[in-house]
Amino acid sequence: MTGRATPRSGALFERAQSVTPGGVNSPVRAFSAVGGTPRFIRSARGAWLTDVDGHEYVDLICSWGPMLLGHAHPEVLEAINEAVARGTSYGTPTEPEVLLAEEIVARTPVEKVRFVSSGTEATMSAIRLARGFTGRDVVIKFAGCYHGHVDALLASAGSGLATLAVPGTPGVPASAAGETIVLPYNDRAAVTAAFAEHGDRIACLITEATPGNMGVVPPEPGFNGFLAQTCRDHGALFISDEVMTGFRATREGGWGLDGAVEGWTPDLMTFGKVMGGGFPAAAFGGRADVMGRLAPEGPVYQAGTLSGNPIATTAGLATLRLATPEVYAALSATADTIIGAVVDALTAAGVPHAVQRAGTMFSVFFRDGAVSDFAGASTQDTAAFAAFFHAMLDAGVYLPPSAFESWFVSAAHDERAVATVLDALPIAAQAAAKASA
Repeated sequence: MTGRATPRSGALFERAQSVTPGGVNSPVRAFSAVGGTPRFIRSARGAWLTDVDGHEYVDLICSWGPMLLGHAHPEVLEAINEAVARGTSYGTPTEPEVLLAEEIVARTPVEKVRFVSSGTEATMSAIRLARGFTGRDVVIKFAGCYHGHVDALLASAGSGLATLAVPGTPGVPASAAGETIVLPYNDRAAVTAAFAEHGDRIACLITEATPGNMGVVPPEPGFNGFLAQTCRDHGALFISDEVMTGFRATREGGWGLDGAVEGWTPDLMTFGKVMGGGFPAAAFGGRADVMGRLAPEGPVYQAGTLSGNPIATTAGLATLRLATPEVYAALSATADTIIGAVVDALTAAGVPHAVQRAGTMFSVFFRDGAVSDFAGASTQDTAAFAAFFHAMLDAGVYLPPSAFESWFVSAAHDERAVATVLDALPIAAQAAAKASA
């Protein structure tokens, strides 16, 4: 692992470790899964990141999804600057939050929306609302789906398919995890068994519209519709977590890939990332009767000082208004080109791999055969990925520093950016082959 010289990133990382746990404010940024020194980024524009040592990288994480249009988009910046000039936070209702809510309602099946400041807050609030609406306590989730660091959702599977879970991390009380059932993803029989045993206690089932936190693992055909109907049959609510896929996978989010076609709708949805335009913003929404249980209309309490912040909602609104069908077509074409080149390079190098996709987002699994659940994702060759990652980084391409993350492109990935990625792939594939030999 030679790489570009990064003395300034190294020095900053050393300083950060003395004042911040692990030197980072979100674990994957530490490069623990791939080794080496995390790059401290100084600036970003279009499809490019520039680190504190002056190196440029084509960005294939796009802030983990939000930068749909690319970094520092001039029209988004103009809207943000105008909003900042009027003040940064009021603690009162504002027009941008109404306009952004209307935009979300127009693109998705939700009828009402409540803004919060993070995806974790959105899923936490949606589950509280589901419990308050149904009067039940048990939650079902799937192994490999990440819904933020909510205690009840950081749970590991119990000893059987329909058993209650155990804490998945220190700091989570058994009482918090004990009302959660963790099932294998894409497993209809496990879902049926769980509802047969616990159906009258289940408040909700939550799932990513297309899981993207174990790599992209699409639902099998009809699976989400099956979940929606099963919840309906048992009086539970179906929560589709679109913090990652919302307005990223398609114009309508992950729901646009199956629900809009098959004719089913979730009871509640969560959103984040793209809808904040790069600012800390998220939301949850759903059926009007369910959302009507929230305070001040109903008894389920939820509040937030910075919820609906005027700068964040302005950035999100500008981003969504600019995210036209033509933009999604361009994103899809760029993803097509990169995916094709990845497959060609890894095939030529003899590296086992599977590329999986949800609209404009995709990921590469370093293993043979398609992946349908977390157990399958866990069998990939992480050493091969680490070698591939560092070879790409050395060539000026910034990939997610984990084999279990999604890759993202933006509307700003032009011919130069894509050519840089394509030029880097053959050498990176050879590095992966050597690491897996």
